[in-house]
Amino acid sequence: MAEGNSGPLSGLLVADFSRILAGPYATMLLADLGAEVVKVEGPGGDDTRTWAPPVRDGVATYYLGVNRNKRSVVLDLTDPGDRLLARRLAGRADVMIQNFRPGALRRFGLDHAAVAAANPRIVYASISGFGAAAGADLPGYDLMVQAASGLMSLTGEADGPPYKAGVAVFDVIAGLHAAVGILAALRHREHTGVGQHVEVDLLSSALSGLVNHASAYVAGGVTPARMGNAHPSIFPYEPLPTADGELVVIAGNDRQFRTLCQVLGVPELADDPRFRRNQDRTANRDALRPLLVGRLRRRGGDEWFRDLRAAGVPCSPINTLDRGVALARELGLAPVVEVDGVPGVRHPVGFSATPPRYHLPPPELDAHGAEIRAWLAE
Repeated sequence: MAEGNSGPLSGLLVADFSRILAGPYATMLLADLGAEVVKVEGPGGDDTRTWAPPVRDGVATYYLGVNRNKRSVVLDLTDPGDRLLARRLAGRADVMIQNFRPGALRRFGLDHAAVAAANPRIVYASISGFGAAAGADLPGYDLMVQAASGLMSLTGEADGPPYKAGVAVFDVIAGLHAAVGILAALRHREHTGVGQHVEVDLLSSALSGLVNHASAYVAGGVTPARMGNAHPSIFPYEPLPTADGELVVIAGNDRQFRTLCQVLGVPELADDPRFRRNQDRTANRDALRPLLVGRLRRRGGDEWFRDLRAAGVPCSPINTLDRGVALARELGLAPVVEVDGVPGVRHPVGFSATPPRYHLPPPELDAHGAEIRAWLAE
């Protein structure tokens, strides 16, 4: 069925029984790298096909964002004939990925045990919200996990309500973890000839993704709290006001702080014992912030960005997304690719010998159904 795909994963067949975000994001990453991905959808299609607005040519951009380089086939798992085709697909695949509730595919003979019995080489990846044990009954929506994991308790102003992140961050992280797990299991299969079950859940991905905050609790016994845009361990590391808006300013080490002070015209601050080391600056941030802001308010953000960047001080304007894409273009990162007139964000990993490919637009529902059904019937 493949058309001579190129890429480091060329020749790999992925049976994608996932929908919404975490699973489709993982399989799009694999597809960009050459894997042949068959997207199996129920008669109603992936939920994100209807998550609109916004739309492009009548199609939800949410769906478009995570489904390029795939082929779509509709299989109704309650229909015996379609169920047989689904099992045949799983039997031929190198990888199967699904994010049904734990145990839900057992009645269709598409759970890991049944699929692996027929195809011992399969790398079978399951994504859930809260694992397959006591949390198996909980649906895996990202907002639930942001709330349950503690992220929302860390997001927002110190004296304000908790907020969610502006994107389904744990769906994305779980998708990345699934892709990494699949690739590791494929490497193991190279040595043993046998596949395995890769399990990813959003809550575990969230706790891993909370990194320093999670470590503060599990290693330090400290429960972090909201600090707005401030950092608990570094200062400055937040937006600071200029004459015409805020600019993110960072001094990640003492050298950067000294350079910041020089550009701002207050070199003496770098030798002030209250601010000499990062620990000192963090402890005395309430004294240091107004001194920095007093200098920054003398000029506009664009001017400070130009001068601080030239001096090597980490800083950034707070862009809207359109300006973020424009900046990536200015920096030569080529952030947007098009497939048959459908724009999408470029695969984030570059390869010197086997670059990502972009050969199929996000498919219409059952766009390749006849082709895939004929192949499975062989």
